[in-house]
Amino acid sequence: MNTLQYRFDGPEDAPVLILGPSLGTTWHMWDRQIPELSKSWRIFRFDLPGHGGAPAYPAGSVTELAGRLLATLDGLGVQRFGYAGCAFSGAIGIELALRHPERIASLAVIAASPRFGSADEFRQRGVIVRSNGLDPIARSSPERWFTTGFAAAQPAITEWAVQMVRTTDPGCYIAACEALAAFDVRAELGRVGVPTLVLVGSDDQVTGPAEARTLVAGIPDARLAVVPGASHLVPVEQPAAVTDLLIRHFSTAWQPAYDSTTGQMAIPAAPVKPVLTAPPPVGPVAEIAPPVVQPAVLGRPDPYDAGIKVRREVLGDAHVDRALASADEFSGDFQEFITRYAWGEIWDRPGLDRRSRSCVTLTALVAGGHLDELAFHTRAALRNGLTPVEIKEVLLQAAVYCGVPAANSAFKVAQQVIREETTPQE
Repeated sequence: MNTLQYRFDGPEDAPVLILGPSLGTTWHMWDRQIPELSKSWRIFRFDLPGHGGAPAYPAGSVTELAGRLLATLDGLGVQRFGYAGCAFSGAIGIELALRHPERIASLAVIAASPRFGSADEFRQRGVIVRSNGLDPIARSSPERWFTTGFAAAQPAITEWAVQMVRTTDPGCYIAACEALAAFDVRAELGRVGVPTLVLVGSDDQVTGPAEARTLVAGIPDARLAVVPGASHLVPVEQPAAVTDLLIRHFSTAWQPAYDSTTGQMAIPAAPVKPVLTAPPPVGPVAEIAPPVVQPAVLGRPDPYDAGIKVRREVLGDAHVDRALASADEFSGDFQEFITRYAWGEIWDRPGLDRRSRSCVTLTALVAGGHLDELAFHTRAALRNGLTPVEIKEVLLQAAVYCGVPAANSAFKVAQQVIREETTPQE
């Protein structure tokens, strides 16, 4: 398994505390926490694949990245640790707490969520990067990451943020977007069994206080800390406040590990840094909806289950939601039919990847003159990894075999869709 790029700071014999970066940043986002935290802990920082000059081995899921992190730590002999992760790395921390609870002594998640926005918006971001590169994402990063006042007062930090994104490997960034699109642990939060600090900036418009309160409501041993005057990249914008909150949390909520040689609980060395006395504010409880489970068919899994998943991933939640919402007694059986057989039986087959299936589908729709379906399958092709240039080549070849008039109409539809999907939102 590919391992991660990392660095250590602090005394070698101290307990290990991991600091994880957000998407588009590097371990340097934690630079201003290191002087204080490294007095008491052995600080381990890592870069996401393709970030900060790290090897560009894309990872397609949060689970895979958590596995790479553990493989890196195993190679270093680190078995148990505290963990603090910002945004994307917050998702990694929750994943570790759910799948490998024996490894985490205490957890802090910053600017995080049990589900980051919608799958549609992250797949849309991947389409934009694939079509335009990372520059549009880089230029808009400061407004997502910082409050307006901070960005205006700190132009050097703002430019640093832009350059971090610009130097990220596009393929790794797209893979990370796909990983966040698939990440959803809302129904599993009750199984997080380690002491958890949920920290958020009061002005965070990406994963703000509402998402933080959902985490606090779902995790049994969780506390909420809201940092005033901070947006999404709160460790950079309010470093002193974040440092103090992390020191207090990891000083007082470091869960002891079981020592198999003595049969007793092993207590890590106590940090020497004094802690704050005021507890962080706790937000109101939010309700978490239970997951919807489709019934199974006797003998084998119902293809509807796979079909609705693939249909949403390829066409987008918004499109599928509209189609299902408009179904009535007359058309409902048809919606179930195409979900079960077109998407569950055909699109989910392993013989062709989704890029290839999109090429086949576009060609068939051109041949049949089905322009409405061609529009949403052009969007689907972009989601499935085809570039505008590759879609153009499909339509050019279709002109030879399906006829110039059919391809002419198809080009008009596809051109409009591609403009809409690949133009960055202002």
